[in-house]
Amino acid sequence: MLWFVRVASLAASGFAGRACILHTALYMAGPLTQRVRHWVAIPTKMLRTSTTTTPVADIKTTRMWKALPSGIWALGFVSLFMDVSSEMIHGLLPVFLVGTLGVSAATLGWIEGVAESTASIAKLFSGALSDRFGKRKPLMLLGYGLAALTKPLFPLAGSAGTVFAARFIDRIGKGIRGAPRDAYVADITAPEDRGAAYGLRQSLDTIGAFAGPLLAIALMLLWKDDLRRVMWIAVIPAFVALAILFVWVREPPRPAGALGKPPVDPLALSSWRRFPSSFWKLLVVVALFTLMRFSEAFLVLRWQHAGLDVAYAPLALVIMSAVYMLSAWPAGALSDRLPRLAVLVVGCLVMVGADLLLALGNGKVAVLVGIGLWGLHMGLTEGLLAAYVADDAPEDLRGSAFGAMNLVRGVLLLVASVVAGALWAHGGPRATFLAGAVMATITALAAVALCGDRRRNRPDRPAPSGCRGLQWQVRLHTLQAEMAFLP
Repeated sequence: MLWFVRVASLAASGFAGRACILHTALYMAGPLTQRVRHWVAIPTKMLRTSTTTTPVADIKTTRMWKALPSGIWALGFVSLFMDVSSEMIHGLLPVFLVGTLGVSAATLGWIEGVAESTASIAKLFSGALSDRFGKRKPLMLLGYGLAALTKPLFPLAGSAGTVFAARFIDRIGKGIRGAPRDAYVADITAPEDRGAAYGLRQSLDTIGAFAGPLLAIALMLLWKDDLRRVMWIAVIPAFVALAILFVWVREPPRPAGALGKPPVDPLALSSWRRFPSSFWKLLVVVALFTLMRFSEAFLVLRWQHAGLDVAYAPLALVIMSAVYMLSAWPAGALSDRLPRLAVLVVGCLVMVGADLLLALGNGKVAVLVGIGLWGLHMGLTEGLLAAYVADDAPEDLRGSAFGAMNLVRGVLLLVASVVAGALWAHGGPRATFLAGAVMATITALAAVALCGDRRRNRPDRPAPSGCRGLQWQVRLHTLQAEMAFLP
């Protein structure tokens, strides 16, 4: 009988709090389990020990679907449509620059690095401004508006300089909206659901990143590789995203503790002293993450290097985005229930495998799997890093915290992309991706060293409730049941 109790305990734990499975299994075991049922049966009163009155069997579903605010969904659809527009263009941009305009891979690395770095540097100041004024939506509108207005510049471009200017302004828009958007997610989401919230937004964002290149491929085949015509179509979803943001994303109310207080000065030294040491250690890990993960434009070049036709070049981003889309939300929800460091290290190891395949793999299948693993790495780590920042940042300095993280990423992304371009020019894809594998290994070791001593949850976070709290109650009763069988 003891083995049965242990199996039932594992089942109850493995199904994330569905303790009614344990009760049903013991009931079906027959009269011999009456003594055990006395200890492990879950009464109705216990099933409602969480802060809600949701039945236990529905707690997990409620957390995944209903507990997340509508603003998360609206913001996710904004990201979805903007990414359809951006990825339709960016999936073709490396081919457009290198093949049509005659730009070298090293110059491509400079364009991508400067563009992404500009976005990340702008995030610092936009995050600080959103903290200063206590408003997130105006800066999001400005950022998404700039991105929409620059989309027509790409099909109009006649030189690399025009493309550079368009990317520069587009990325400024991304930088302006990025930190306020991430802070907005933390503002309206309960702490225990932040991993799922960031994962959901990333998943919806990545649906757009998945659909955009697919649409670009279809239109390229339909219009016989007419790059400029496809880029004109990409303008439409950008303005759809702007309309959704304006109508359906609402400014969250300011925290009760902030009412009546003078506005915070996020750039003052005293404000930055309020951040715990774990936040600064996290920034070191973020820096290493950025160095190991250069621009995704090199995935497009790697796929083209494998011999695929130019019309299918965006397929590299489609594959990466599909895996990213399917993994981001589950990985975010998983990080709310497991130690986040474990998920982070697994993400680094996945990146090592991706880089090794892209560096050493021969043929399209190896490259395909490597790009897919790159997307899995993104799904495992992107939302997780955002949740880490939201956990560590003071409530009135979240925008500044996300801005600081993205400033670090922006500066080092320029370095990573320029170095990747130089390595590609001198040693091809093998040198570029082998360097990425080495950096991914170093990042995994640094994450263990710097984040290994942090608590799974913040000290001021309430004790686990709902599913997780009930799991511990089930395990306690199961332990008592096992002890009853001992002599």
